[in-house]
Amino acid sequence: MKNKVTVFAMTEKGYAVLQSILPDYKKNIEIVIGSQDTQIQKDFYSEIKCLCQYHSIEFIDKKEFISINTKYALAISWRWIINTDNKFLIVFHDSLIPRYRGFNPLVSALINGEQKIGVTALLATSEYDKGDIITQYETAIEYPIKIQEAINKIIKNYQDTSLYVMEKIANDDYFIGIPQDENKATYSLWRDDEDYRINWNHSSIELKRFIDAVSYPYKGASTKLNGNLVRILEAEMVQDVVIENRTSGKVIFVQNDHPIVVCGKGLLKIIEMIDDQTRTSLIPIKNFRIRFL
Repeated sequence: MKNKVTVFAMTEKGYAVLQSILPDYKKNIEIVIGSQDTQIQKDFYSEIKCLCQYHSIEFIDKKEFISINTKYALAISWRWIINTDNKFLIVFHDSLIPRYRGFNPLVSALINGEQKIGVTALLATSEYDKGDIITQYETAIEYPIKIQEAINKIIKNYQDTSLYVMEKIANDDYFIGIPQDENKATYSLWRDDEDYRINWNHSSIELKRFIDAVSYPYKGASTKLNGNLVRILEAEMVQDVVIENRTSGKVIFVQNDHPIVVCGKGLLKIIEMIDDQTRTSLIPIKNFRIRFL
């Protein structure tokens, strides 16, 4: 099917791409494959499905997918390997490749304090995220920044990237990819619930970035309090003091019912904290003789 595209789309990024390309390139979209994402609180699965129905575009769940029947395929915010059957598969990856190949690249970039984030469109190969680069768009950011704000910023990058790619497909232009510099390649590992745990030995600067990077739409940074798992959704850095017997994770002060926790370097004031099971607030806290693990 010449100039026809199969779109694999997930999350808010996939939804935004479809919103961007459907007005001008609806006739080029043959089918959309979606999937739910249990790792985030809002996965936009229903929104993607409804958008396709509104535009009379066929939508199927990943469980029903068999094979690609179009010349081109796009993968946006997709988490699984796609059997291309030698079709032209273009992957949209939310990092400036060759850095942060792999999983959760945006989260890792924010935790590391990168000054630029962005999106890369690249050709799929047998080894993930190693294909030639078709185009890249980037955005400068400042800290503090939460993951949802970062997503909002790179959505424009996703839309610009998708319009560039779809114009070429519609015109049947040849894609000229640029080989990646392997000397600059880095990887970001997959994350599970253990990777949400706070390491109080890290500095308050690092922990502030970490808490913001795994906040909504993710579940939130976790820690143990009195044997129970809790989620810290909002925190702010506090001026450090000299502590003769510094012990990371202990509460040193309670300020306006908010605990201030000792970090490996610096102090962190917990603004919003909830119980992992009940999702109820654990603020205010009166007793400062508590320890986070």
